[in-house]
Parts: sequence; C-alpha cells; structure tokens
Amino acid sequence: MKTTRTFLAVWLSLVTVAFSATGKPVKVFILAGQSNMQGQGIVSSMAEMKEEKPGTLATMLKDPAKAPLLKTWVNAKGEWNEGRDDVWVWDVNEFGNRHGRLEFGYGWNLGSRMWFGPEMQFGHLMGEQFDNQVLIIKTAWGGRDLYKDFRPPSSGGETGKYYTEMLGTVNKVLGDLKGQFPSYAGQGYEITGFVWWHGWNDFCSPDKGTPEYEKNLTNLINDVRRDLKVPKLPVVVGEFTGPWGTDAKDLPAAAATIRKAQKAVTEKPEFAGTIKFVETHGFVRTAEQSPTKEGYHEFKNGETYYLLGDAFGKAMKSLLAK
Repeated sequence: MKTTRTFLAVWLSLVTVAFSATGKPVKVFILAGQSNMQGQGIVSSMAEMKEEKPGTLATMLKDPAKAPLLKTWVNAKGEWNEGRDDVWVWDVNEFGNRHGRLEFGYGWNLGSRMWFGPEMQFGHLMGEQFDNQVLIIKTAWGGRDLYKDFRPPSSGGETGKYYTEMLGTVNKVLGDLKGQFPSYAGQGYEITGFVWWHGWNDFCSPDKGTPEYEKNLTNLINDVRRDLKVPKLPVVVGEFTGPWGTDAKDLPAAAATIRKAQKAVTEKPEFAGTIKFVETHGFVRTAEQSPTKEGYHEFKNGETYYLLGDAFGKAMKSLLAK
C-alpha cells in the first residue's frame, strides 16, 4: 500500500510539472477607470426597487429582439448561468476587493448580484476567444481623475496614488496567482490587453483636467506599457460616455473636448496597430428607458453596460488578430 501511495504521489507530481511546463499561459487583461468602469449596470431592480424597471437585464431578456444577445449568459432553461470557470476576475474599488470566476457581482457594490460592469460581456468574449485560462484584473475607483489621481509618471509632478495602486494591484495578483486562484497550475501568464474607460472627473475640471487629458492619456498608455514591460500592449480606449447619447446638441464643450482628446490619442502614429478607440455614445439610453435618472452612470442601464463590454471585447479581439 505504501509503495502504491508513493507511486501515485510521484505520478501526480509529474503530471502537475508537465502541465505547468506545457500548459497555455493565463491571458491577463486589465480594465481600469472610475465609477463607470466599476460597473453600474443593473441585472434586476426587483430586490431594491420592488418592481422591474425598464433598462435592466431582466427586461432585456424578456424582449425577443434583445434576448439573443444574452445567449451565453443563460442556460437552456433561460435562467442566468452560475458563471464561467475559464474566466477569472480580480476586482478592487474603494469598497474593497473580490475575486473568483466570472459572474454577476463585480459591479460597484462588490458581491451584490444586482450589479455588473463591462467585464461581463468582455469576459465572455475573451473566454470564447482563447483555450487559455483568462484573468481580468479590474482596478476602478469612483470619482478619480486622470489629472491628479491616475496621473502617470511621465506627466511630471506627483505620480497619482491610483496609478501606483493600479500597477501595484496587477503585480500583487500576478505574483500570487496560486494563492488567489487555487486551480492555477503554474502555467505562467501573459499580460495581453488594457482597457481604459474614464473621463467624468476630468470633464468636471475644465481648467485643469480637461485641457491636459490628451497629454495625460498618452503618457498613461506609454507608462503602463513601460512599467508592465509590454511595449506594444494592445489598448482599448472607451469614449467618455455620461448621459449624452447620439444627440450631440446637448453635449457640453468640456465633454466634447475629452472625447476628442481620447480619439486623438488613439490616432497617434506611434500607436498605430496597437490601440483602438471605441465610440460609446450610441449605447446610451434615455432616463425613461432606464432604471434610474443617474445620468453620470448612463442611467444604470443594463443594456448599455452589456453593449459597452461587447464593444470593448470586439475591439480587443481585432487588435489581437493583428
């Protein structure tokens, strides 16, 4: 019996080593920004509002024209899936952190399955794209600007606390993958992409944050690539959204400046082929079509947040194809 146990232990050890040596590395994606990126989309408003509101995922699922978009989110019975184990999420915001498989509950109110963010559909698309395990590290804190809070080192002055914390979080998680995700088998990792969706607080700072946005975003991308040691890291920049949809006549001048700055950065020759700008204003629904009147969070519209994650994921896939 002792010989059998010894043989089994050796065999399992060899299998683990072989898998670690030949297994495909974990594909790592970083999603960063402020409260919108945290995830303000509502799955169902029944729990807190006592009635189902328009613009939730639950109402979207009841719409025959929109329900097919959520086909990978539900099972054969039409119920929400429990999640997917081939995509992990490590999420931090000012309320704490949470990690585990991809599922609802990585929104701003961590752990509450009422909320979700762009990571959901983005994660589904990346999970379908790769045979590798996928890891999304989401670093998003509400009310943080790029001018000061996320200020990159190359912009001069004091490096932003949340730039430092963003990079520190990535390094901490990647340095302890086995501790954070016990099923990790030592196959290594590749930092594969970076998604930036942000803008509100710099829009609210027309004398400082707004005029510097293009410079600071350019430096952010260069500094993230340098500090993560991935010089051509694929980057997706999501357009600053807010409550302004396709009707541009109501768009404030400072918001227009932020949007133009974001697009201009992605068109710089030095970033050619490695960065993509995603227009998001077409995903915004009206307050009447949404669960709340909270315009700065896109009225917490679930369809909007699904479409954002879908667009970010497709943009990333197009960059990886190159």
